[in-house]
Amino acid sequence: MVAIQKDNTLLASIDLFSTSLDKQQELAEQLSNYVQFVVQSQLECASGSVNRSLDGERVMCYLQWKTEQAYIDFIESEQGYSGFNLLDSHVYEVVVSQPDDADLTIKAGRLLHLGEFRLSPENQPRLVALEAEIPPISLQHSDLLCVNFHRSLDGTRTMNYGFWSTLEHFNRLLSEERFAPVRDYWRGLAENEFHVYEIASVFEE
Repeated sequence: MVAIQKDNTLLASIDLFSTSLDKQQELAEQLSNYVQFVVQSQLECASGSVNRSLDGERVMCYLQWKTEQAYIDFIESEQGYSGFNLLDSHVYEVVVSQPDDADLTIKAGRLLHLGEFRLSPENQPRLVALEAEIPPISLQHSDLLCVNFHRSLDGTRTMNYGFWSTLEHFNRLLSEERFAPVRDYWRGLAENEFHVYEIASVFEE
């Protein structure tokens, strides 16, 4: 079973690809074939999932690695997403995961948001500390099942990966006053954007 590893027994790479609505499906299928090959051929890659953003602008791969060096060796090799227009790739560990009893299973069809935070390494510890305060607020949204903040090991990114039961009322998070801290805590520390996704395919060794 593939799941977010909140105890960091596996590290995760979050790999982002820019696309357009008319080309997204083709790219997702190409990346699914590629990720399956990587998981089956790279002994240190334990799993991989391919995710399609609902706005058609992104495809995201979430790969789990046994060591940081395995990820580095892969991404710097000739086969490291060769032929794909890779927008961003870093390796991460989970630093906040709430609630404790959340279902963290990664399986096709699940819905998620990915909040992307780009920052200077000196700001990452402060941002991570603030992110630890966010779950009690954001989880007041009845459709949000969990939040899982990841920090990149190079200090330049954090990512918020959260599962949703439905996205029908997602915009409440963007408009209601009770969620204002969720929208504002990162300001002055990072640049931010987010996309919502559906998991398209999942592979494991």
